[in-house]
Amino acid sequence: MCAIQPKFSIEVPTGWKCFWDNDNKMPGESPLGMMHAPPHRVRRTRTKRSRRWPIYLTLTLAVAAALAWACLWYYAAALADRTLAGWVEREAAAGRVYSCGSQSIGGFPLNIQARCTDASIQINTVQPPYSVQTKAVAFKAEVWRPTRLIGDFKGPLTLTQTGQSSGLTADWSRAMLIVSGVPPKPESVSIDLEAAHVRPLGGEAIFQATHAFLHGRLVGGTPNNHPVVDVVLHLAGALAPTLHAVLSEETSAEAEAVLKGFEDLAPKPWAARFREMHAAGGSIEIKSFRVEQANVIVIGRGTLTLNANGKLDGTVPVGIVGVDHLVPRLGIDRAIGRGLNQSSGGGSALDRLIPGLADALRESAATSLVDSLKKMGQPTTLEGQPAIVLPLRFADGAIYLGMLPLGEVPALF
Repeated sequence: MCAIQPKFSIEVPTGWKCFWDNDNKMPGESPLGMMHAPPHRVRRTRTKRSRRWPIYLTLTLAVAAALAWACLWYYAAALADRTLAGWVEREAAAGRVYSCGSQSIGGFPLNIQARCTDASIQINTVQPPYSVQTKAVAFKAEVWRPTRLIGDFKGPLTLTQTGQSSGLTADWSRAMLIVSGVPPKPESVSIDLEAAHVRPLGGEAIFQATHAFLHGRLVGGTPNNHPVVDVVLHLAGALAPTLHAVLSEETSAEAEAVLKGFEDLAPKPWAARFREMHAAGGSIEIKSFRVEQANVIVIGRGTLTLNANGKLDGTVPVGIVGVDHLVPRLGIDRAIGRGLNQSSGGGSALDRLIPGLADALRESAATSLVDSLKKMGQPTTLEGQPAIVLPLRFADGAIYLGMLPLGEVPALF
């Protein structure tokens, strides 16, 4: 640094350069004005600091977000746990007591999951009581919607009378239960099954379906005051030959009905609910249904009521494509055969009289029934195919297609 001898001392920062000396001093210019710091070093320091603050801000926001999400998850987990416990208490009040061999909860950070292994249900609403066992049940709730529970059931499921070894078993590739609402006030309930079948323990299947879906939701009133419930059913590849002869053919079905007349949705047996429906003059409004089998389609809508005996009354007009294929599937030939046996001492007696007479009479009677139904029905077109419209009539629980008896629905209370 240049030697400058002012009357006071000046400390020059390191790196500053003096451009003034005694030999080349410019007249009238102060030595202090000849000294200046390199500007690029100051700018370099400021640039480093300006590049760091976005990193610090991002880290701070990430930590705050993680803490907030953790707090939200624990809050939602507590709410989901209370919701599940509330539904269990509601079921217990209705006479269905749930229990678990072991329980666990987890799912952080995206979901809340509660798992119950060796699950069982004691059903005390019927006598004698029944027990239901399944391997495991896992319920999941989303953090942002903790009052919507999605249950996944692992089969097989067994249903037996308490203390008995005989009963039913059911299995599936997927079984899902979805419950929405704050207990004890449900908003909607859904059951979704894939590749399901039900059979007696050690026996053949009495029901099976490639897909079965049942959904119920509140569409009017409130859970505590005259609720109106909409119910939707979907079946694909369904078979239930022991339930009715017509279900011995693979069946697909879609139906929607609205139930009116309940007082509330408090825990109670279904018989009590249907008794309330009758007392209130309520109804089962079938908004639509469609049943399809090979070469047969049945479509209809109508309204049914309950009489004092708890049985269904009402008429539902139905359009039928392929009535000549449907009648034999209703088991009419077997009913005719039973009538022939009772009147003639057996079909073999008719065959001894004239070989093949019993079969001919059955075929002739079935053909005559089809012709009579076609004459009774109103011709129409459904889905681009010729069809007829017939009344599907319910009279004190008995079901008739035109004048043809189909069976009987048991009393609902």
